[in-house]
Amino acid sequence: MSIKSIAAKLFAQKIYKKTQLWANNPIETQKKVLQKLIKDAKQTQFGIDHHFEQIKNEKDFAKQVPVRDYEALKPYVDKVVKGEENILWKGKPLYFAKTSGTTSGAKYIPLTKESMPYHIEAARNAILHYIHETGRADFVDGKMIFLQGSPILEEKNGVKLGRLSGIVAHFVPKYLQKNRMPSWETNCIEDWETKVNAIVEETFNENMAVISGIPSWVQMYFEKLHQKGEKPVGEIFKNFNLFIYGGVNYEPYRAKFENLIGRKVDSIELFPASEGFFAYQDSQKEKGMLLLLNSGIFYEFIKSDEFYSQNPKRYTIGEVELGVNYVLIISTNAGLWGYNIGDTVQFTSLKPYRIIVSGRIKHYISAFGEHVIGFEVEQALSESMVNTNVKVNEFTVAPQINPKEGLPYHEWFIEFENEPENLEDFAQQLDYEMRIRNIYYDDLIKGSVLRRLVVTKVVKNGFQDYMKSIGKLGGQNKIPRLSNDRNIVDLLKSK
Repeated sequence: MSIKSIAAKLFAQKIYKKTQLWANNPIETQKKVLQKLIKDAKQTQFGIDHHFEQIKNEKDFAKQVPVRDYEALKPYVDKVVKGEENILWKGKPLYFAKTSGTTSGAKYIPLTKESMPYHIEAARNAILHYIHETGRADFVDGKMIFLQGSPILEEKNGVKLGRLSGIVAHFVPKYLQKNRMPSWETNCIEDWETKVNAIVEETFNENMAVISGIPSWVQMYFEKLHQKGEKPVGEIFKNFNLFIYGGVNYEPYRAKFENLIGRKVDSIELFPASEGFFAYQDSQKEKGMLLLLNSGIFYEFIKSDEFYSQNPKRYTIGEVELGVNYVLIISTNAGLWGYNIGDTVQFTSLKPYRIIVSGRIKHYISAFGEHVIGFEVEQALSESMVNTNVKVNEFTVAPQINPKEGLPYHEWFIEFENEPENLEDFAQQLDYEMRIRNIYYDDLIKGSVLRRLVVTKVVKNGFQDYMKSIGKLGGQNKIPRLSNDRNIVDLLKSK
């Protein structure tokens, strides 16, 4: 065992003990986080406008600070982007994480000197928890790759901006820099396909031990490695034993990945976003990711089925329940207040607080009142593939409200790696799995409002071609699992 791996184990033990201190005192920890946020932002324009000096507790905060999304917070963000100080947070932000917007074009998410360290620490601590639990640390001597956006940054009114993953690339600890791949030059390539090809060439003969990225884009990397080496990725990289991912649920990809790798490897799930690093998988034995309650973020939760009602109740960490679908609301030391990031979560454990990401509040199908969410379709697909040779590259689901004949239905657009022997039987099993997961969908089928779902095959690389056509190939971009309209699938059909 190397000195580096011994040091990693000792550091892992230290971080584990530190984590237990706040994980075992969740309610008090969150109260202290809120108090500090309020104290530090009292003299900002937002703090003055929302009477922070009067806020003593969580209930006061909920009264004074309404829930907002980016569009509603934009008047404040615009001032920050123009270079004004002390607007949402004290001083100016260090960076803006630039992301794709919806109705207002690009979004500029502030990152401050207080918030930035937590993005780095959380990713590090996820790996350290894995080392502490499993005792495996040999991988620290191998090479690690992080498929991410370009680290080239622009500047806007004195503040640097870029993709979050590109910004984070500037903060790689010195002890990892010799192990980290790809090279800086390769990482700066903007075109995703060109970049992946360069990464394949650069890493092919290296001792890759850890690979990280969004599953759909790592899959492209693996496929190109497989084509070049004409053998499984696990044979090309004999010491590759840890896959770190975030952004989408890994389960629909797992069978395809294990086929590409040629064996099973351990995985760690992360829940990062431009707005904050919210959770990571702290155990290989327990379901869900540890919610980070001591990372400069105060969390509130709104039940998703109440979210669009007038004045829905905002729950704090001590009030949440297992298995309920919540919209995640955050207030952070980057100056986001009562902010709806759009993700929904469910708690899998309350001691400690662990979550799964169940979908997006705007990504659902409820054309007939069924309110199907992302977690349900991912689970249904995963269960339908159990004990079969079916492998899926990518998929999305949309309603067909006006079919040429017969009842309306849900249409699943699936790009198969390995197709089912009988597509109709597979669709029937998929429909069964959906009905046992969503009682409203089941009622609509029983009541002859909907007919059984339909599976439509997407051509090889159809989803990649679609993402390329809209300028969102690679990086942090993801295919929505669900849409309540047919905008995406109509474009898919035209490919």
